[in-house]
Amino acid sequence: MTELILIIVTAILLVAVALLVVLLTRGSKGADVISLRTHLGALNESAERMERALRGEIAKNREESSVSAKLSREEMNTSLTSFAESFRAQMMDIATLQKNQMDIFANQLGSLTQTNEQKLERIRETVEARLKTLQDDNSQKLEQMRATVDEKLHVTLEQRLGHSFKIVSERLEQVHRGLGEMQTLASGVGDLKKVLSNVKTRGMWGEIQLGNLLEQILAPDQFAKNVPTKLGSNERVDFAVRLPGRDRENGVPLWLPIDAKFPQDYYQKLVEAQEQDNSAIVEEAGRQLETRIKEGAKSIKEKYLDPPRTTDFGIMFLPTEGLYAEVLRRPGLFEKLQREFRVTITGPTTLAALLNSLQMGFQTLAIEKRSSEVWRLLGEVKTEFSRFGEVLDKTHKKLQEASNTIETAAAKSRTIERKLKDVQSLPSQGALDLLGPADEPTAEQKTPDE
Repeated sequence: MTELILIIVTAILLVAVALLVVLLTRGSKGADVISLRTHLGALNESAERMERALRGEIAKNREESSVSAKLSREEMNTSLTSFAESFRAQMMDIATLQKNQMDIFANQLGSLTQTNEQKLERIRETVEARLKTLQDDNSQKLEQMRATVDEKLHVTLEQRLGHSFKIVSERLEQVHRGLGEMQTLASGVGDLKKVLSNVKTRGMWGEIQLGNLLEQILAPDQFAKNVPTKLGSNERVDFAVRLPGRDRENGVPLWLPIDAKFPQDYYQKLVEAQEQDNSAIVEEAGRQLETRIKEGAKSIKEKYLDPPRTTDFGIMFLPTEGLYAEVLRRPGLFEKLQREFRVTITGPTTLAALLNSLQMGFQTLAIEKRSSEVWRLLGEVKTEFSRFGEVLDKTHKKLQEASNTIETAAAKSRTIERKLKDVQSLPSQGALDLLGPADEPTAEQKTPDE
């Protein structure tokens, strides 16, 4: 409050000084200046009187505040003393009550502990008796089991040893026969080498291998053997794959010709020359192999390619991976066969991958054709599923009703049990009086002893 009054007085003085400065800067007349000084003096005196009055009022307020604070402290000390005495008395009452309750609880706990010790002693005696009985029974059963296991182990060991010796004898006999078969196989390898030296036999072997690959990957109606793919020609390709083409609607399939070639003699010469490290023979044998491959590709183009009855390219199948790798190794040979003769070279692994790709394409087309049927089937399933949901809701309601009925029956059962507890607690004499004496047995019901 004092600070606020001082701030007001200071503000009045600052305003007066500001007015004086303004008048001086404007160049007022001497009379005005004298009048202004007179007013400022009066203001100064008024401010001093006001300050003295304020200081007296502030001192008076301080004295009153000090007296009021002293009275408040004395009243608060009196209240705190009274509250402390009341709180102390209440705490004494609570402590006495708790001590009485703790004594009662200690007596109950001692009684309960003694009762539990007696019960635990009886339980321990019962458990020890039963454990002793179980140990005796287990000892007898373990002895019986040991005797049985020893007997069966002895019999089983004899049987297993006899069986093992028999298997070893049979395996040794099989090894002996296998050695004889290996000798026969060694002689058969020489015969196979003689067979593969025949050009016609090699071609048949390549055709058989190609047929096996097609049978393993494609369905029987997806390819055909010895097909005349070119119109007006009697030349028949080894195998042809049926493709879904534009002529299929008219009953005429679109064929992909696949022919097997096996220039084994040229490839064998090239391998032998490479083993002998004879560059001249290697170059000559490689040139002969390229010529033979080009002749085979030209034959496929002229005999079997006839778009649109066939695709605009054919496939040459080489039965061995080594021959296929050697053809790929020849610079520019693979691209030249595709560019000039429209023929693609494949080996066993490459052809299998190509056939798998075709099979996936066939399956995709079949899925697209059956998509409308699938959508119709999904619509029927959706309808049936909505019906199933309705039936499921009805079943849920029935089950809820049954559950409510069971809960009602359970509540009634608990009520009956509570009532039967009082009936079971009747003394035996009271039950006899209530139910009456039992009927005497008749002559037919009596036993011979009676």
